Amino acid sequence: MTSRAPAGPLPFAAVVLASLFVLFAPASATPSTLPPGADKFVHLALFAALAWTGRRAGLPVVALAVGLLAYAAGSELLQGVLALGRTPDPLDAVVDVVGAALGLVAARRPARR
Repeated sequence: MTSRAPAGPLPFAAVVLASLFVLFAPASATPSTLPPGADKFVHLALFAALAWTGRRAGLPVVALAVGLLAYAAGSELLQGVLALGRTPDPLDAVVDVVGAALGLVAARRPARR
């Protein structure tokens, strides 16, 4: 088994930009036709992608984990403070942390040949 080579910063930067849109778009710009709970899947996938691409970009695991934990909590707090028409949800932050953990675990798996 071989280790995965770093992918560089571009995939991580792209996911960070996507996360800014997903987490901080005004309520009027978010789809209202999603089934109940679908937003939790979006949070899980988004933070898993942030963690996975962050590791592939070569970010240190502890710094990335701490940063994603802060981003999960901070994004929910900001949704309540900024004039976005959105309501903060502590469960979203919990799902974000679970997604980040899954992404970090996935990034540890060796590449297949």
